[in-house]
Amino acid sequence: MTETLQTGDLVRYVNGGTALTGTYITERDGMAVVKLGNGYNIGTSPEKIEFVGRAAPQPPAGAGVVVQNPDLPDLAVISTGGTIASRVDYRTGAVMSQFSASDILRAIPELGDIARYRDRQVASILSENMRPDLWQSLARAVYEEVRNGVAGVIVTHGTDTMAYSAAAVRFMLRTPVPVVFVGSQRSADRPSSDNAMNALCSAAVAAGDLGEVAVVMHATTNDDRCAIHRATRVRKMHTSRRDAFQSMGMEPLGYVDYPTLSVGLSDEAVRRGAEEPELRDALEERCALLHFYPGMPPAVLDAFEGYKGLVLSGTGLGHVSTEWIPRLTEMIEGGTTVVMTSQCLHGRVCDRVYNTGRDLLAAGVVEGEDMLPEAALVKLMWVLGNEPDPEKARALMRTDLAGEIRRRSI
Repeated sequence: MTETLQTGDLVRYVNGGTALTGTYITERDGMAVVKLGNGYNIGTSPEKIEFVGRAAPQPPAGAGVVVQNPDLPDLAVISTGGTIASRVDYRTGAVMSQFSASDILRAIPELGDIARYRDRQVASILSENMRPDLWQSLARAVYEEVRNGVAGVIVTHGTDTMAYSAAAVRFMLRTPVPVVFVGSQRSADRPSSDNAMNALCSAAVAAGDLGEVAVVMHATTNDDRCAIHRATRVRKMHTSRRDAFQSMGMEPLGYVDYPTLSVGLSDEAVRRGAEEPELRDALEERCALLHFYPGMPPAVLDAFEGYKGLVLSGTGLGHVSTEWIPRLTEMIEGGTTVVMTSQCLHGRVCDRVYNTGRDLLAAGVVEGEDMLPEAALVKLMWVLGNEPDPEKARALMRTDLAGEIRRRSI
């Protein structure tokens, strides 16, 4: 290799009888990083790549005019940092986020056959950086769009904490139209990316007959359908599979067949227009979620001194060590609402079977029924933010407010 390579140059990788073309990205640790035409990156010795030419400049994002059909439903796309669509800048090999409706429609033009879109950005963060105050900003933005008359709302969000955000918005918001959280497990430059299909399915749901907050993601590892999950009963159950999101303790609210984009809702799904728009966005941020493990010392609880609420993810039917009970009693008497959930995820808490559970109840621990631990956390934040009376708050934690508690466990 005699040419000094620049990011974005077209190169050829040669190894024996194998020759592949791609885009030079950078050199790292003595290895050249090349993005191949199939979207995958390789690392190789710089001596094995040949300069082909400079990449032609790409038009800037947002260039050109995208005409939207005024006869289609109006959907709001609210971004928190995840995107409905992204494109690969082959000069750099980077995946470029798209936030405007025009950019989204250029990347996935089929969306234009479903609805017309307007965009709004609440944040631009990795989902692990989500915070309760951003949940509040998100709920307010959704509420404003609903009050402004949109037919539905799509919230693009990173997948790692999407279940928390969806549940938080559901507790803060009553909506007569679909509010659909959607993300992508695999980036747009990968052949197995799920971003386009998830985006199309979410738009179909947002323009449809649903009337609650939901998460829409791949239902299987194939590109055949997406599942519609209730916001308070969904969990990410795999780090990388496209069907990572699962409804827990219930069946999904419905499915979207692909590529027809036909939406089928279950009888349990709340229908469009069933609720009037309402926003109650107060949250008590001094709440925490603690996962118990065998031998965990009671002193761990000292870190939550002064907290208003604590959700415990206990073992089995809802247990922690008996050594914890005196310290939990002190916390509860000091004004901390403590809620017990189970690490089992399926089934419900019942602290009346064993002595430990009965002692926890006597100490004042609230049974979390069959709530998912993360749903219980955001619910506790919302309840304590809106109900100052401790006994009423405890009663609300045992009451199904947004589909988070099931009458029967499966």
